[in-house]
Amino acid sequence: MKKTIYLLFILGCLSLSASAQKITWHTDMGKASEIAIEENKPLLMFFTGSDWCGWCIKLQKEVLKTSDFETWAKDNVVLVELDFPRRTKLDKQTQIQNYQLQNLFKVRGYPTVVFANPEKQDDGKMNLQHLGSTGFVRGGAEKWLAVAEDIIKVN
Repeated sequence: MKKTIYLLFILGCLSLSASAQKITWHTDMGKASEIAIEENKPLLMFFTGSDWCGWCIKLQKEVLKTSDFETWAKDNVVLVELDFPRRTKLDKQTQIQNYQLQNLFKVRGYPTVVFANPEKQDDGKMNLQHLGSTGFVRGGAEKWLAVAEDIIKVN
């Protein structure tokens, strides 16, 4: 009897630790691109104003922090957060990277989510093939994920 209870306790702890594994949001585009190439997945780049943009916070609450999104993201994309905060100070290199990507993809408002496939060139430089983009989609995670799925499946 004690062995059965102990076994159930261990299995319960293992399942809790497995469900507690969170998704990883990268902030280094180079590292995220390498991972995406290695795993043969597109990048999901989340352009956000994390500490001031109400729609960004709403998108996170209703979609990006849900278990449905986390499950989908683990299987389908490599996540990159490109933040433009007002109160939080980012290091200079991250600021430059984020502004360059904002200009490259012509991001004019937040939140914007851009999907792209990274391709490493012969000269070692990285090329990003734009697949599509979206923002906040009414209807929660299910509707947002349907839009995201359409973008990555078409390409």
